[in-house]
Amino acid sequence: MSPPLDTIIIGAGTAGLAALREVRKRTERFLIVNEGPWGTTCARVGCMPSKALIEVADAFHRRHALAAFGVQGTEGLRADVPAVLRHVRALRDHFAASALQATAQLGRSKRAGRATVLGPQRVDIDGRAYDTRSIVIATGSRPHLPDEWLAFGERMLTTDNLFEQPDLGPRVAVIGMGPIGVEIAQALARLGLTVWAFSTSAQFAGLTDPAINAELTAALKADMHLHVGPAAELREVPGGIEVRSGSHPAIVDHVVAAIGRIPNIEHLGLETLGVPLNDKGLPPVDAHTMQVGDLPVFMAGDANTQVPLLHEAADEGHIAGMNALRPAQPRRFDRRVPLSIVFSAPQTAVVGQGLAQLDAATIVTGKASFEDQGRARAAGRNRGQLHLYADGNTGQLRGSELCAPGGEHLAHLLALALTQKMTVHDMLGMPFYHPTLEEGLRTALRDAAGQLKQERPSDLSDCPAIGVPALE
Repeated sequence: MSPPLDTIIIGAGTAGLAALREVRKRTERFLIVNEGPWGTTCARVGCMPSKALIEVADAFHRRHALAAFGVQGTEGLRADVPAVLRHVRALRDHFAASALQATAQLGRSKRAGRATVLGPQRVDIDGRAYDTRSIVIATGSRPHLPDEWLAFGERMLTTDNLFEQPDLGPRVAVIGMGPIGVEIAQALARLGLTVWAFSTSAQFAGLTDPAINAELTAALKADMHLHVGPAAELREVPGGIEVRSGSHPAIVDHVVAAIGRIPNIEHLGLETLGVPLNDKGLPPVDAHTMQVGDLPVFMAGDANTQVPLLHEAADEGHIAGMNALRPAQPRRFDRRVPLSIVFSAPQTAVVGQGLAQLDAATIVTGKASFEDQGRARAAGRNRGQLHLYADGNTGQLRGSELCAPGGEHLAHLLALALTQKMTVHDMLGMPFYHPTLEEGLRTALRDAAGQLKQERPSDLSDCPAIGVPALE
């Protein structure tokens, strides 16, 4: 009888590959098994192809601002949607190929097939059982699609097949306006398609601050038909698919379902682990060790549904890979400051704690508008707001929500500040170059500082605004 393997990794997405990297440093007695296409969700159907589409859409949309810059002839520009989709697929294939390299040379340590857990230290792979000292589950997730919508065939799209289409539209409905729905709906609209977006919630892209959400809502309404109401109902009609929410119908050629993702755990055998499963069939997972209960089993990435973001999946795979081979108690890891960015226009982000997570009585809110912000106006991108939240007594930053030009970069600055436990005055003591979008962040910091009791007159953090928008 063969001795047990040191670990079996189930799933070769971002979390599985991060676990693999750590496992390969420590042992050669492992298996990584994957069912379906190899390569990460991000590279194949997620982050990268969607951002390629968004880049094209935003570039094409800029034609509306060029006349104000003195550039003529933009009325002759058009988007060749089939060519755009070919471009997106070419980039996607490049990114996916690089992800495949991570497992290309694994030889017999790599398996293609279905894995079923038989217990905390035993896994079946296509009918053959393997004993193992530990298991890493990183099976990822997939778009949720109601069974009754499958009847619409190739006209019903998710991110899994959207980028494979030879053409789209010209009439498209997007159902669900979370981060994925917002990005896809706005990109398609900016490519010139007629887009109807449907949502059961008036809060979009994970925002909870009403003012920031209102800013995003106005931007979306400028690009598409946006309806908030009852869950959308679909039916076949002459000329297309009717999508109806209450009394608001639209007839479209394609429907993009963006109503969430579900973990790939069916038939995985989690019930054999002997721990309680929740109503979604998931076991308890410690966010700092990725351990399932007190078992030698670790669950990372989208499969555990905790934080379905690539950088978090990579962190969780790293933690799981490290702990799967530890001889003693799993090591507890501090997690990064929460950071979520949606590549809308303007870009949307939540950093640290959002407004809904905070006690309004204990914080001050620093606000900035980009309507008259110098660099934003020069670029013709002067739309958006930024709110940051700080402790009302200490001035320490707690979080931020924003919908602003250059939001991805502003969000990273705020995440760095939160990681370093900086106060409002600490950040104001840092340099802000002129003219930059980052000066909008300084405006919000100054607004917050004006609401705080403490003063620091001995340094430049109290240097006030001049009062001239072009200089700030």
